[in-house]
Amino acid sequence: MKTKLLILIAFVLTAATSCDLDVEPSNAITTENLISTSDGLTNALNGSYALFKDHIQFNGTTDNNNMYLRQFFQLSDFASDDIVCGQITEDPLFNSFTQDHTPTQANTRYYWYVSYKIISGVNTVIEAAEKIENPSASIQQLLGECYFLRAFCHFNLVRLFARPYSQSPEAPGIILRTSLSDPAKKPRSSVAEVYASVIADAEKAASLMNQPRGVQYASREAAWALLSRVNLYKEDNAKAIEYATNVINSNRFQLTTASTYPSLFANATTSSETIFCIAFTTAEDYGKFGSIASMVYSDGNSGWGEEFASQSLRSLMEQHPEDVRWSYIVPLKDDNGAVQKKNGIEVYYIKKFSGQGGSPNLSSPVMFRLSEMYLNRAEAEAKLAQAAKALEDVDMIRKNRGLQGSLYNGQVPSGSTLLDVVLNERRIELAFEGHRMYDVYRNKKDLQRAYWGYHLPGLKETDVDLSKAPSGYSNITVSWNSPRVVYYIPIDEVLTNTEVQQNP
Repeated sequence: MKTKLLILIAFVLTAATSCDLDVEPSNAITTENLISTSDGLTNALNGSYALFKDHIQFNGTTDNNNMYLRQFFQLSDFASDDIVCGQITEDPLFNSFTQDHTPTQANTRYYWYVSYKIISGVNTVIEAAEKIENPSASIQQLLGECYFLRAFCHFNLVRLFARPYSQSPEAPGIILRTSLSDPAKKPRSSVAEVYASVIADAEKAASLMNQPRGVQYASREAAWALLSRVNLYKEDNAKAIEYATNVINSNRFQLTTASTYPSLFANATTSSETIFCIAFTTAEDYGKFGSIASMVYSDGNSGWGEEFASQSLRSLMEQHPEDVRWSYIVPLKDDNGAVQKKNGIEVYYIKKFSGQGGSPNLSSPVMFRLSEMYLNRAEAEAKLAQAAKALEDVDMIRKNRGLQGSLYNGQVPSGSTLLDVVLNERRIELAFEGHRMYDVYRNKKDLQRAYWGYHLPGLKETDVDLSKAPSGYSNITVSWNSPRVVYYIPIDEVLTNTEVQQNP
């Protein structure tokens, strides 16, 4: 019986190869139709989402420390005044603290590469989806998500590698990749051109998305949130207000309260505030490697814990110990209750990227949440001299953070400006979420880092005297118009693309 079966299989295979037959299972997804079906489009798009959190091969190797989100937060937050470095390190993250950037540093090269890999992936889906006649609502949703991701990546790139719009709209931006047919050698578009493209993509995304798939995917409200942020950076304050209001009035989200805020980030995918997050699962718990938390927190074994909440941020918050936002700043204390030090620097761990499923290294980083919308609107209102509205939006945040007894109630405190009030609230509420550096420089403010830490060149532990502020070091003040507030275009792009212009 077995022999007869083998003969039959051989006969069928011979017949199939000797005849001009083109037989394909009805449910097969081939290269040709892979992204012309709803399932194929979904799979291809999910691959782009995965690139935000996966370790991928770059320059022939897979570095377990490299992941888009890890670089995204380090390149932004470590260059701000919210996080202090507790030691000298050879990791390229140290370049953000010192402002000593190079075109060859590994983190910017990797971030640039993965960003354009995501953009290329969604461009593939866009070009396939736009060929579909009479697309269903589900396909339109997927197409809208692609436009959102392209806008999001282009915007993140232009923030890191180009001057803020408010400083120089005509300055070189980044390379816009909006078509698979774009030439490999292509010059940088201006900052203004990049913003125009980002806004156009996000507006189109919002018009297409009407079937939300959950906060781990883009949605119409996520596109509005991006538009609010981009227009705020562009200083189109009316538009920033409009899109923030769209999100707030959608009634899809609610501010967490003083009792629920401390669990917001550990439960990002189910939080009432989350508009869009990058969802990790327990299977994607990278431990020390590739996680965001491992550099800013350790339970003793879970991470390096080499960067801490800065004395500058803590000083701003110290007037309100009842503020529930302290829950994300955790001092490491000895048996006597004294805060321990690392190389002379007080250890105040950061826990915004810890706690999901009880893991010290697992979280689903939030890219957009409702609090930012109130604060975007407040900043735009402040710049339009709408003081009562701006303070009302700030108070909306404060009353949900345990500060009901410390509301502004329409009055700007003596010695402060309305914009100072809003920016200080942004700093506390959005700390460690990748906003602070941009908020400082786009508002043409200098970054003040007159606190002890290894951003100070040549610092030794014996130099640290916590009873007074450091002086005489460079890097204490970073001017808003310094060339080092943005990063160099990575060397890979410069060498292969002769049309690109390097940053000074």
